Amino acid sequence: MRKFILAGLLAALLLAGVVSSFASSSPDGLDSASTKGCTTDADGEITGGTCIAQGAKDHELADSPLADYGIRGIDNAYLSTGLSGIAGVLLVFAVSGGAFWLLRSRKRS
Repeated sequence: MRKFILAGLLAALLLAGVVSSFASSSPDGLDSASTKGCTTDADGEITGGTCIAQGAKDHELADSPLADYGIRGIDNAYLSTGLSGIAGVLLVFAVSGGAFWLLRSRKRS
């Protein structure tokens, strides 16, 4: 069982670290649909028109170290994205492993 879990973790780390760098930088469907009817400049900022996205604000955690699918302070976009993917996999593995351990170690009545 231990080999199976380690192999899964290794595969997830490899996918998160390498494949995540090839994700599309195009806006997803919600972002694209919410800007219909507005005009934008070269930086993607709304300059006119009427659309849903005009009232959008940044999230409260937009300045956090792992915001926007990268790690703040790392200028190389591929490295930043890959490392944030690895950090996410390790965090999910730690939380889910801890929860499993807590639930498993309870004594059954």
